[in-house]
Amino acid sequence: MPTTLETSKEPQEEGFRLTGRRVLIILICTFGVVFAVNGYMVYKAIGSHPGTVTESSFRDSQRFNAELAAAAAQTERGWTVEANATRADDGTVKVVLDARGKDGAALSGVTFKMRLEHPAQRTLDHVVALQPVAGSSDRWTGEAKGVTPGKWGMAIEGDGAGGRLFQSHNTLFFK
Repeated sequence: MPTTLETSKEPQEEGFRLTGRRVLIILICTFGVVFAVNGYMVYKAIGSHPGTVTESSFRDSQRFNAELAAAAAQTERGWTVEANATRADDGTVKVVLDARGKDGAALSGVTFKMRLEHPAQRTLDHVVALQPVAGSSDRWTGEAKGVTPGKWGMAIEGDGAGGRLFQSHNTLFFK
């Protein structure tokens, strides 16, 4: 019994066909985008963070007990130090620092300095020169220019004849 298979000679509808060549092109393009984005992110990460937090962790560890003793002495002094930092639209940060002793009296023989620390790059840090306010023995002011909005660290140190007498680290957020 002969059987015949009849096929239509009409052309089939031309629509989307997923061929091996198209799958290969889609895969190459997808992975190309992934590699390009990863390469860009690696470039930005390496360029924005040098990777060093301290120059010598060994030397820092050797000073650890001295830092603990200095912190205990600072607590014993009982000083009250308050700092107010405000950022203007032009990037200028104005700082006002008020400091008093345990008994509420003004501090004498102490100079204060402050540093605004960028969270990712030490090269963007700003040193704020604090000057005593004329006619006041418990208030210092200073300013830094070019401070960008965002999160910053504020390091305050008070130095006297015997070295560092006060140290404080705080976090600020400038709008």
